[in-house]
Amino acid sequence: MSELECILANVDATMTMEGMPLTEEDRIRILNCLTGKSTFDNEVKKIIEKFLKK
Repeated sequence: MSELECILANVDATMTMEGMPLTEEDRIRILNCLTGKSTFDNEVKKIIEKFLKK
């Protein structure tokens, strides 16, 4: 298992224990941040904008 896969598996396990398993969209978002395609700040802003539009 690669380091990125290990990080993602740990995050997924933690979120699942809290009753909030990751969606495929969540997984992609996290991987984009970990690989440098995006930043965590940008992704948080996108999520906030998405839910404020509803």
